[in-house]
Amino acid sequence: MRTLVAVFASLIISAPLAAQKDKPEPLSQAQQDQIAEAGIDPVARVGLYVKFLDEYSDTIKGLTTRAHTQARVRRIDGELQNFTALMDELGDNLDIYSERKADIRKALKGLNDGVADWEAVLHGLPSEPGFELSLKDALDSVGDLSDQARQITSDQEAYFKAHPDQKGQDRYEPK
Repeated sequence: MRTLVAVFASLIISAPLAAQKDKPEPLSQAQQDQIAEAGIDPVARVGLYVKFLDEYSDTIKGLTTRAHTQARVRRIDGELQNFTALMDELGDNLDIYSERKADIRKALKGLNDGVADWEAVLHGLPSEPGFELSLKDALDSVGDLSDQARQITSDQEAYFKAHPDQKGQDRYEPK
């Protein structure tokens, strides 16, 4: 009975650990350090996310011309998962910056340009077994990010037109 309890307890403890391993970490340690160095500067942070997403996009695009092997399919699948996770992380950051009325219009221009490029790369991927689910998730994420960026751009243009004294702020400070 004790053995059964010990096995059950170890399964309960190890299950969350296994789930943590499955979540992709889309940024290298050097990239994480760059994001941390940008600190609370929303324009710099969004610019870094766009840069890193461009790198993923270039990698994915480069993989499409390689020989059709199982290793290539696994690599594309992994890159797409990381690409999607990074887009979702950027979306979370945009929500925060938007809520606190940070002026990120300059960064949104680069993001809107990037989104169009990323969509083109994803739509240009061949439909192959092995990464179709990751591709669908990436297409959903880039569509959501595109909608979010357009909405925030519109909201920010209206907000800063009505509040010109708050242009360039990192966050809304009540007066």
